[in-house]
Amino acid sequence: MPQPDELDTPPAEGRWAALVGMDNRLVRGVARAPAKVRTKLLVSFLVIAALLVLVGFLGLRFLGQANARVEGLGTLQERSTIYVQLQTEATLLRTLLGFRDSSESGQATLTGGKSSSAGGPQWKLVDQEIRFALSQLSPSTTEATYGFVPPAADERLLKQIRRDYRTVNGAVATIHDLDSKGIKGSRIRPALGRAITADQDLFEVTNVLANRTINQTNALIDANRSAYTSSRNFFVAVGAISVALALGLGLVLSWSLIGPIQRTEARLAEIAAGDFSGQLDVPNRDELGSLGANVNRMNDELRRLYGELETASRHKSEFLANMSHELRTPLNAIIGFSQVLQQRLFGEVNEKQDEYLGDILSSGHHLLSLINDVLDLSKVEAGQVELEVAEFSLRDALERGVVMVRERATRNRVQLSLDVSPDIDTVCGDERRVLQVVFNLLSNAVKFTPSGGRVDISTHVHDGRVEIAVADTGPGIAAAELETIFEEFEQTSTGKQAEGTGLGLPLSRKLAELHGGRLWAESTPGEGSTFRFSLPIRQEVS
Repeated sequence: MPQPDELDTPPAEGRWAALVGMDNRLVRGVARAPAKVRTKLLVSFLVIAALLVLVGFLGLRFLGQANARVEGLGTLQERSTIYVQLQTEATLLRTLLGFRDSSESGQATLTGGKSSSAGGPQWKLVDQEIRFALSQLSPSTTEATYGFVPPAADERLLKQIRRDYRTVNGAVATIHDLDSKGIKGSRIRPALGRAITADQDLFEVTNVLANRTINQTNALIDANRSAYTSSRNFFVAVGAISVALALGLGLVLSWSLIGPIQRTEARLAEIAAGDFSGQLDVPNRDELGSLGANVNRMNDELRRLYGELETASRHKSEFLANMSHELRTPLNAIIGFSQVLQQRLFGEVNEKQDEYLGDILSSGHHLLSLINDVLDLSKVEAGQVELEVAEFSLRDALERGVVMVRERATRNRVQLSLDVSPDIDTVCGDERRVLQVVFNLLSNAVKFTPSGGRVDISTHVHDGRVEIAVADTGPGIAAAELETIFEEFEQTSTGKQAEGTGLGLPLSRKLAELHGGRLWAESTPGEGSTFRFSLPIRQEVS
């Protein structure tokens, strides 16, 4: 047997099938897994559910981290507000103390008047501004007003701020007391120096605290932005991978099920068409594998039974052919000698003998017709009928058929009519076999049409085919019997009461099919029947 040429590279469709179809190794692995279909489906659903749970867990985790960052950012912003306020108040205090240290010019700036060397009373106004600034700074140094707990690093600076505040506050109180008494000069300078020194430290510490908190806030904002981008990309990646895995799992599982189903369907179609040579290959170790094994067992059993039926049919056909041949030899002698006796070639016969000879001849001809039908049918079934295809006049064939049944129709007072379409001249087929079909249909029509009825033969052309219709006004045929009458030895309830073998219609249908046509019946009980026979006009039948 010649081997098919091997292709160097598989076609695109083959590569795609290898990737996602039945030829994929993963698909074959899933198919061969020793588990039931429902177990495989349950596992796939659990895997998909686990992927969904994973995606949900990661989403909740990312949301929790984002929420924590937002809360931290809120706390930092709250701390930043307090610390900036401390920084602002410390700056104001530093400015006021600077003015206080600049003597008359500072006094004039703060009091809105001219500078004076009088001292005490004028500086009291300056001291009031400084004390007011200290009163504004006081709440900012008290943790109870913050609404949050400062971290340890901030707490150390806040303690320093409180110490500096107390130092400044004490020094300012001393300065104010001296100014109230009108004392000035060298006695005020030490207290003012302490206040300025402590305020300088206060200013620097509040700057450090405020700037550090602002930097932490900005850093957290940047980290939050970066974390959002990373979380978004990671979540999208995990989601995409989960979707891809779910789709891949669904595709693999579906192909592990669809593939065997498709192969089983194709194999069953081949079996229905009569091809028992193949075998169904289903590697699954589940219900589909069992189904494939059962299909193969059914195929083997059908092949065995079909072979036995073919053998029995061949033997039957051979037997019928042999028996028909053997029966026709003595039957021809019986008919021949009966005809000789009836013609009185060897002497006279009386009236009773002549009646018996007529019965013998009639029964002999009927038996010969039956034997011929059985022989023809057996030859058709055995494939031994060869059509002698040629062009012939359909009108002439139909007219001969009418002539063949006219005597019986006249005797039964049945009217015959023939209407041949002028579009039909010649057709292609075996004239003798076509005439045999026409004769069978006309004989049945005349036989079952009551006295006074009619049989109409008509033709018409449609789609390159000629259709011959034989319509009668007989009792009609029940709808349930319109197909059974074409089975061998099957007759209608009316037909069983008349003379017949039940072989004419089955033989006629097979002859019609050999011509590439068909034969069917239409009938309405009580209104008659119409048998239609179609065959191609110009198509040769091999």
